Amino acid sequence: MTIDFNKKGAKVISPSKFAHIVLRTNKFNEMVNYYKNFLGAEVIHENEYLAFLSYDEEHHRIAIIGVPGTKDKDPKTCGLEHTAFSFDTIPDLLLAFRQRKDHGIHPAWSVNHGPTTSIYYRDPDGNQIETQVDNFDHPDDATKFMASKSFAENPIGVDFDPEDYIRRLSEGETEANLKKRAEIGPRGLPDDF
Repeated sequence: MTIDFNKKGAKVISPSKFAHIVLRTNKFNEMVNYYKNFLGAEVIHENEYLAFLSYDEEHHRIAIIGVPGTKDKDPKTCGLEHTAFSFDTIPDLLLAFRQRKDHGIHPAWSVNHGPTTSIYYRDPDGNQIETQVDNFDHPDDATKFMASKSFAENPIGVDFDPEDYIRRLSEGETEANLKKRAEIGPRGLPDDF
């Protein structure tokens, strides 16, 4: 295959996958322990200021670096809003929710966005982490939903209680039914966003 490296104006070639994130912190040990528990991850390498963690086949998905002089995060400044991790099923998402609770990790917000059902958390530095399940079997269907009047009216979604979802599943309600977003009309960002 011949590639024309001098071709101008073409769309930039997209990456084959997203590899990892690196978090700078002044709470090194707390952050390493948090992500080990949060992701069920193992430490691939760690020293006194750097840790590489993975929960799958990738050599690392999260790196945490403790840099002297790092200040606490200011939540009112520009920057990365959140990272997101997907689960295959609502029961898996809810089992991870319960297991995290057992480790003292509690959600900040639970919402059915429409395209996803999501539970958000905050790490010790205040970084937001989304755990999610895709609500549509095919990405094209999620894209169509995002182009709908309903989504334009409410791109944020509808809050839910994970414990209520666990109860409803235990009582025989289907996962497909839980994935359907209720329509509540217009909604803006939550007050504590």
